[in-house]
Amino acid sequence: MRQELREWIEELACRAGLDGLPPFARKAALIAGFALVALAVWWWGRPAAPVTPVRTAQEASASGEATVEADPGQPSLPTSVTVHVVGAVMRPGVYTLSTGSRASDAVAAAGGLLGNAEQGGINLARQVADGEQLVVPVQGAAQISPAGGSTGAGATPTGGSVDLNTASATELDTLPGVGPATAAKIIADRTANGPFRSIEDLMRVPGIGPTRFESLKGLVVVR
Repeated sequence: MRQELREWIEELACRAGLDGLPPFARKAALIAGFALVALAVWWWGRPAAPVTPVRTAQEASASGEATVEADPGQPSLPTSVTVHVVGAVMRPGVYTLSTGSRASDAVAAAGGLLGNAEQGGINLARQVADGEQLVVPVQGAAQISPAGGSTGAGATPTGGSVDLNTASATELDTLPGVGPATAAKIIADRTANGPFRSIEDLMRVPGIGPTRFESLKGLVVVR
């Protein structure tokens, strides 16, 4: 058997043109050739890798598989709220805050509380709503409602507690946003131009515009 194998290898070497090589070189070349042939046979005969088919949404739905799709009709949530802050704050006005902001955030945006603010008259921890009017009352004054009216004991029929025509500088100084300088201007105006006929006449005083008047109109009266 060995003799036949040796003769077969010698014959292949001759056919391959390797008969001129030394015996060990011919054997090495034949072994390398056999290895390449075996590798080629294995490569072409190996099983193909499985291919996963791509399924459309309609096919998945027909087979009962759940699919998650974005709802184009779902409205987006607002990211901000607009609040009107009035009363005993440094800068009454309209402010835009992030959604979920608290009353304390609105007061901070308005410059903070004045020294005469009635802190117990407002819940600073609650969330504010879009379009809300936040009223910070003055100590000892009737608490005014967001609509501009007045509530609580001591409220006068006209909705205010400080008479613009008779109040002293000290009394005027208790109003939100009215310091000693503005109080002096109010007294000087009524002295030069006569008594105020309505609370709207307060806007003729330098430094009191529509925004500041909004925070005062529920706290003053003209008799």
